[in-house]
Amino acid sequence: MAKALVVYATITGNNEDVADMVTGALVDLGVDVEMTEMTMADVADFDDVDLCVVCPYTYDEGSLPDEGLDFFDDLKEADLAGKVYGVAGSGDTFYGDDYCKAVDEFGAAFEQAGATKGSENVHINLAPDAEDEERLASFAKDLVAKLG
Repeated sequence: MAKALVVYATITGNNEDVADMVTGALVDLGVDVEMTEMTMADVADFDDVDLCVVCPYTYDEGSLPDEGLDFFDDLKEADLAGKVYGVAGSGDTFYGDDYCKAVDEFGAAFEQAGATKGSENVHINLAPDAEDEERLASFAKDLVAKLG
């Protein structure tokens, strides 16, 4: 059975909802999933799983979650060759070009760590709705399919 770790950062609860939706979709696909808040996770935790998922929020003008800065830096230095990753998170379209910038920056960090992209990044405006839940279910299916 494939194993996944879903790591999220949240202030408002929106990204915990995103992580819950991704976790639920992965469980429905037969994946053994652990979900944890970013401050409680260590990048080395990804060593024990097949699938690595991060759900960060973007705030202000493209800022990464403050509580996730160390995790982000460690991720860029990790060796995640052979792992499949996905990134989905929320932002606010009000910020234009900085909308969901953290999602894309975490994706780039996974690339730098040598992980294989399992699905396109998912950008969610504020709180996830029913349409986003469908997009996240598709995201989960793509990730599992990439595991082979």
